[in-house]
Formats: sequence, C-alpha cells, structure tokens
Amino acid sequence: MENFLEKMNSFVWGSGLIFILLFTGTIYTVKLRFIQFRIIPFLMKNAKKNLESNKGMSQWKTVCMSLGTAMGTGNITGVAAAVTLGGAGAIFWMWISALLGMALVYAENSLSVTYSTKECRGPMGYLKNGLGSPILAGVFAVMCLAASVGMGGMIQVSSLMDSVKSTSDVSSIPAAVIIFLMIFIVTSGGAKRIGSAAQALLPAASIIYAVMCVWVLICCRSRIPEAFRMIFAQALGYEQAASGGIGYAISIGIRRGIFSNEAGLGSSPVLHSAAESDSPYLQGMWSMFEVFFDTIICCTLTALVVICSFGDGSASGAFSAVIGDFSEILLSAVMAVFAFCTIIGWYYCGETAWSFLSGRNAGKGFSAFFSAFASLGAVISLNTIWIISDIFNGLMAFPNLLGLILLIKKVKKE
Repeated sequence: MENFLEKMNSFVWGSGLIFILLFTGTIYTVKLRFIQFRIIPFLMKNAKKNLESNKGMSQWKTVCMSLGTAMGTGNITGVAAAVTLGGAGAIFWMWISALLGMALVYAENSLSVTYSTKECRGPMGYLKNGLGSPILAGVFAVMCLAASVGMGGMIQVSSLMDSVKSTSDVSSIPAAVIIFLMIFIVTSGGAKRIGSAAQALLPAASIIYAVMCVWVLICCRSRIPEAFRMIFAQALGYEQAASGGIGYAISIGIRRGIFSNEAGLGSSPVLHSAAESDSPYLQGMWSMFEVFFDTIICCTLTALVVICSFGDGSASGAFSAVIGDFSEILLSAVMAVFAFCTIIGWYYCGETAWSFLSGRNAGKGFSAFFSAFASLGAVISLNTIWIISDIFNGLMAFPNLLGLILLIKKVKKE
C-alpha cells in the first residue's frame, strides 16, 4: 500500500505539476509586467501605513498568519537537504521558483479579493463566483481540508516534537495533551486570535534565526564569495550541464522552493481573505512579500550557512560547528515556533474549507477536532499519513492553477 502511495505522490508532484506551476508563473510575470521587482519600492513606501488597522484583522496580522503557514521546518532542514541532494546550484533554482511564485500569489490574492464573499473565500471564491464552477471549488475545498489536518496538523506536530526531543527528554503523551490545549486555545478564538498569536511568535523567531545565521556568516565571511560562486557555477556551469547535474539541481531546487513558499497551491489567498482590506493590489503585494521573505531571504540564509560552515551538511551541524552546542537549543526553539505557526495557519485554511463544504461556520467543534487529530502527530508513526497528506497538498494546485489560467484576463493591473 505504501509503495502505491509513494508512486501516486511522485505522479502528483511530478514534472507535469512543476511545468504547470512554472508556466503559469511565467505568464503572470509577463502579464503583470514583472511586478515582482516592484516589491521593495512598495514596502518602503507603504509598509507603515498598511500594517495596522483600527478594526478587524490588521494587514500585519494577516501577513504573519499567512507567512507562518509557509514558514516551516522545511525552511531549515528542507533547504539543507536541497543543498546536500542537489548541490549549491539547487539554491539558484529555488530563487527562480520564488520569482515566478511571487507572480502566482499576486494573481491568487487579487482574484480572491475580487470574488470572495463571507461564505466563499480564497480559491473557492474565484473558482465558484469568478469561474462559475462550484464543482472545482468543492474539489479544492476537500483537498485543502485533508491537507490542513494532515500536512498542516499531524505532520507539523511530529516535526515540533522532533525539535523538542532533540534537546529534552519529554514524554510523548503529556506533550500531546499540552499541544492539544495550545492549539485549541489559539484556534478556538478564530482568525483574530490566530493572527495575534502569529504576530507575537513569528517575528521573534525569525529575528532569532536571522541573528544565528548572520553570526555564522560573520564568522565564515571569507567563504561567502565562494558560496555564491558555487551556487551560480553549479546551477549554470558547463561541467554540470555535461554531467546532467544541472537537471537534478533544477528538479530539487524548484520542488523545494514550491514546498517552502506554497505559491500556486491556494493556501495564501485563503489566509489573506481574513484581512479587512478589499484592495486586490494591496493583498497581492503583501502576499508577494511573504514569498520573498520565505524563500529569497530565509532559505538563502540557511543555504549560505550550510555551504559556508564546516558542519556535516545538516542545518544543526552547521550552526553547532560555528556557534557551539548552545545553538541546538535556539534552533530547536525556532523550529518549534515555526511548526506551531504553520499549524495554526493551516487550521484557518481547514476551517474555511469546512465552512464552504458544510455551509455553516466551523465553530469550536472543528477546532477541537483539528486539535485532537493534530496532537496525534506526537504519539503515532506518520509515514503513510505524510505521503497521503503530501498528495492532497499537491492536488490543491490543480483546480487552483486551472482557475488562474482561465481567469487571467480578470486579474487587475493596478
């Protein structure tokens, strides 16, 4: 059974999906006149006045909630694995996937603002109200709900437990009870409480992680130019092309990039639908910032640390080689926070999907259900669940990308 699921997972996440994601991202990059390169001027001009709101969900809370869903342990361990498997050149192709992904998330969020209603938000809004296909909207909702419980809940709790157990001797069952209570307390408060929790946790964890990375890079500053040379040489060099290494680097880098920022999968517009702003341009630009921060900044810092340090090729080994054993505690805490922010963000995706499918508000009953299933990740083996969740996560992209392609003329160029 597991072999069948692995083959199915490879098919779902195969070259076909990767091509569609890159193709759609390229089309929107051209249509939106390379809007990705306007993100820095936008942030410099509009960041302060757009981050706070006197009512409802501020833009900053929404950004933290959405970024928390994308920022997971994959930004650390996943990037290290990409460097190990695909070489330094894989990082270049992660940048390419992020660049095209920024255009995708702009389109997703622009369409979401245009077509979402209180009962039908995110991709479900533009698939049903924009494309006129409640069936596609329902398919996306089912996949999103399944992915939220599995990939966003149980798998992330398992990763959280791995981080905690790496630095402490904690028992699984008491930990599962504590995790259940933490998730339920936050998620039962709805989008506002989720946004507040993400706003309190994510920036602090990101700053700590960035400081750790900068610390390592300062100590290894003489190797930074060589690291960038390796990235470009192994991504575009003649020797790698002749040996077939470039193709493998492209495959690993683009896949890891998509896993990291989730551009095109449809989770971002669900989360941004909680914001009070009804500006397609504003939501699109802030969603692009999330991809930029997640992949271009965070993943690049991780990659440089792994390449420049004299560690064993793992993220923890890279930090330990330079900072010392104390880094394990800090890294464990950061990864635990990233995992928890991913959990509560994915809860909102699942809640929104459930509300669409059931026709009523999810309420605390769904919060208890999600918290209970997610906390099981602390006590049971998840090999099969990981594969199934990964399949549903990939399947979210197909109706979403179809909607993006068919509604391309509806995306506003503001």
